Amino acid sequence: MSRSLCAVMLLMILASCGGGGAPPRNLDDACSIVKQRPEYLKAFRATKNKWGVPISVQMATIHQESRYRAKARTPYRYVLGVIPMGRQSSAYGFGQALDGTWDEYRDGPGRRGAKRNNIRDASDFIGWYMTKSQKRNGIALSDARNQYLAYHEGHSGYARGSHNNKSWLLRVASDVDARSDMYKAQLINCRGIRL
Repeated sequence: MSRSLCAVMLLMILASCGGGGAPPRNLDDACSIVKQRPEYLKAFRATKNKWGVPISVQMATIHQESRYRAKARTPYRYVLGVIPMGRQSSAYGFGQALDGTWDEYRDGPGRRGAKRNNIRDASDFIGWYMTKSQKRNGIALSDARNQYLAYHEGHSGYARGSHNNKSWLLRVASDVDARSDMYKAQLINCRGIRL
């Protein structure tokens, strides 16, 4: 095979693996995220208008769940430290929605063809789920900490207080709350961005 043909093939392989699905740079800057990915802001606005969930709460939840990686998955479980036994859960996509919960969403208000690795669908899912948390558990849509706890533990788990015995999860939920506050302050001051 000629060198030029090999080079072209290598370039095509690298391009197919490349950055289209890469997360935005500087995930600590909400303005940077929405400037790099205007389609994210459009999705977040649509969810805020439809479900009432603040943009900063959506953004902080997605940051915690996937670090804005569209195809994020949970790690593999291993037996004897070497034999892969499947993933830790079926969580997938921007919002790390589980298969069953995602199916419930798609059978309800979601589009039948909705995909967890599509920011518009993932954002809408978060809005739907958090609205259910508000109705079932009385959690304000702006309460990023408790919304995240219900998102992680499920509505029934949250109602039972299953999170109260998980100090690591309480710390994570506090981090989500702090990030939501940070994103909110940043978004207010973003130049050229209308919320």
